[in-house]
Amino acid sequence: MIHLRGAKALRIAAIAATTGLAILAGATGAAADTVVKWLHLETDPNYVAVWRKIADQYEAKHPGTKIEMQFLANEAFKAKLPTLLQSKDAPDFFFSWGGGVLKQQQQTGTLLDLTAAMNAKDGAWLKSYNQAAVKGLTFDNKISAVPYKLGTVSFFYNKALFAKAGVDASAIKTWDDYLAAVKKIKDAGIAPIAGGGGEKWPIHFYWSYLVMRDGGQQVFNDAKNGKGNGFNDPSIIKAGEQLAALGKLEPFQPGYLGTTWPQALGVFGDGKAAMILGFENTVANQRTNSGDGKGQADDNIGRFAFPAVTGGAGLPTDTLGGLNGWAVTKKAPPEALDFLAYLTNAENERTMAQAGMIIPVAVGAEDGVKGPLMHEAADQLAHSTWHQNFFDQDLGPSVGRVVNDVAVGIVSGQITPKDGAQQVQDAFEQDQL
Repeated sequence: MIHLRGAKALRIAAIAATTGLAILAGATGAAADTVVKWLHLETDPNYVAVWRKIADQYEAKHPGTKIEMQFLANEAFKAKLPTLLQSKDAPDFFFSWGGGVLKQQQQTGTLLDLTAAMNAKDGAWLKSYNQAAVKGLTFDNKISAVPYKLGTVSFFYNKALFAKAGVDASAIKTWDDYLAAVKKIKDAGIAPIAGGGGEKWPIHFYWSYLVMRDGGQQVFNDAKNGKGNGFNDPSIIKAGEQLAALGKLEPFQPGYLGTTWPQALGVFGDGKAAMILGFENTVANQRTNSGDGKGQADDNIGRFAFPAVTGGAGLPTDTLGGLNGWAVTKKAPPEALDFLAYLTNAENERTMAQAGMIIPVAVGAEDGVKGPLMHEAADQLAHSTWHQNFFDQDLGPSVGRVVNDVAVGIVSGQITPKDGAQQVQDAFEQDQL
């Protein structure tokens, strides 16, 4: 091995000792800066600024390492990432939703197995996270991503518009209650729901939650493992019928099939729709995407869980949401791992939680969660009886795309619930070949 000189050589050697990675050094003399390429899809400039400050602090403590942030919009990210990972321009680490997509990326050999690095030094790095988060990002006993955050999808509503329509959000307990509320809001001349059908995945939340409420964990697990009736299970078809019933009420704002997710957040933030089914950080994101940059005041926004389905096997405490992490590519320098350990330590995860960005997974960062609605999301997750990753991620990229297409097709009346279930089943069977 050729030896690097100076402080940078000692630091890299220390990283190598921590991670157990073999490092090939460059030529003698002063080493050039190491650039760590970080690929994300965050559109909120306030959140990006928090990350950038953390990266700047890291750079100040680690001369010779530069953190380069790269951005791709959500749909472009999903479309381009498979090709990008095989190219010389692959990022060193990137955002991941976990699930079948991450597992497939691991199986293609493009990702670094993080198991040895996170277990080094008596597993100090590994033990710094919620262990359920680590387990959720582990496939075939290989840790495939560094845990970042947990999240859950729920309804957010405009209190003033609900009051105008005479709707009591606390009374929405079942899907029938929800449909009645939608009708009442529409009768009051208000668009009930801000929908982002242009990107499709925001609509799949409805189908996914209804499948969970109707069929429960056993039906979904059987379907994704090729057992029983698969995605043609009667409860899954029933979920489609319930989604179709919602669609017949025309609950979304005009033009929702061409609306992106940021635009849907803007519709809600501008007070042009009474509800939105969104992430735990929807309160902050609706501000950013509103016309005036202020959106709805925090105290005018309420939140409620996706309602139960009468007679369904699923529990109202079952949750749908993300378990997100940072996947590392095989070409990444050891500095990428060192930075990720820093980015996701308790102090920095607490800072991100305080900014309303995340429900943290770093042990000891829980006290950073601020705001009553974010606290509600964290509490809901703490009492979740089954936390299911997003269907379009859990089922892998090819089946996930069909799930998103089917959800939009059903709610817009373009395909029947039975045909939609069959399309997902066909995609699943094709994916198994």
